Amino acid sequence: MGNFYLAIGAALILSLPAAINAQPIVVDPKLLQQLQETIQQQQEQLRKQAQQLQAQSEMLKSLQTQINDLKQPPILQPIVAAAAPKTEPPATITSGGDRIKLSISGQVDRAVNITNDGYSTNVYHVDNDASNSRVRLIGTAKMSDDLTLGTKIEVAVAPDESSLVSQSNQAPGDYFNERWVELSLTSGKYGKLSVGKGDTASNNTAEVDLSKTDVVQYASIADISGGMLFREKGGGGTMTTLRVSDAFKDLDGLSHQSRLRYDTPRFFGFGLTGSIVSGQRSDLALFWGTEGHGFKAAAAAAVANPRLDNTGLQYDGSFSALHTKSGLNLTVSGGLQERNAGNNATNLYTKLGWLAEFTKIGTTAFGVDYTLSQNLPLSEDKGYSIGAAVVQSFDRFATEMYLQYRIYSLDRKSGPAVGDINVGTFGARVKF
Repeated sequence: MGNFYLAIGAALILSLPAAINAQPIVVDPKLLQQLQETIQQQQEQLRKQAQQLQAQSEMLKSLQTQINDLKQPPILQPIVAAAAPKTEPPATITSGGDRIKLSISGQVDRAVNITNDGYSTNVYHVDNDASNSRVRLIGTAKMSDDLTLGTKIEVAVAPDESSLVSQSNQAPGDYFNERWVELSLTSGKYGKLSVGKGDTASNNTAEVDLSKTDVVQYASIADISGGMLFREKGGGGTMTTLRVSDAFKDLDGLSHQSRLRYDTPRFFGFGLTGSIVSGQRSDLALFWGTEGHGFKAAAAAAVANPRLDNTGLQYDGSFSALHTKSGLNLTVSGGLQERNAGNNATNLYTKLGWLAEFTKIGTTAFGVDYTLSQNLPLSEDKGYSIGAAVVQSFDRFATEMYLQYRIYSLDRKSGPAVGDINVGTFGARVKF
């Protein structure tokens, strides 16, 4: 039965071409036009669908990018840089004028003295006159490649300074003093010219010191307790009017004064300085410094005309040398003041020191010194002093902490004998 249907199907298929060839094909024009229009519409729809698909694809890509950006922190620096131009941070301290560079610095130096005057022991709170508390303002302006205009104002602010504190006046009050008020012109070729109050040429020439103990121990040994009064030996320890600072002076030039000063450029480590000082005074000084072959050295010498009653010229000088590897150092100082009547006043000072690096916090400095003072305050008076000090630097904090023990002894040829003064000191200096 199945073969029968297959035979009939095959016969029909074979007969179709003949039937087709036998009948002519007639095409309706209207139907053809409708078919063409339908095809065009479908093509237009396909084109629009392709555009929609392209737009959707681009939208998906944009969304994917935004999602990826949300997964990471935004980079704000380029936006900030584009929004505002880069500017320098404002200075903490600014000058009133836009052509002067202003800087401020200073220090606080406070100490406690435990003093025995041969009769009693007391504690005294002092501002250390070896390097008193102060604040300074320095202004500079570059006038040319070689010439610099400078200004300097420095004021000492020292409550109860050690040169005034005594047994009878333990709180003498505040001390304000304009140490520097000057203008200067500095040239690398021609030197420096200064006018106003400041260091005279001879100031500090008796105090060259590389030991790093000079914050409490240096040639001017009276500074840390200069106001203390000597007591008479025996008899209940009667107080005299004679101060430590009267018997021990390093005869160091003319200090800070109003003056006109000139400093030459340095030649082979040497520099010459001279000043004309108020009160018809004058001085001349020579400075020297060098470093090499494992040593560092410095020296100074000066002659000054102080124009004091019953005095002539004053001479002083000092020298200090440091062996950089071992830290051993030696400092010597001397001064002489001529007197029109009586013996000349003299002062001799020597110190042996050692710089050690025990820790990374800073240098530990040790010093032992001896002083011989003659004809101070009066002719044939003789003073002796020995001292030992240690100074620990804290470099990170610009701080020095110090300890010192000193004995002041004075032999007198006239007047009552006086007892020794023993002073123990501890304190600190912080620079800013």
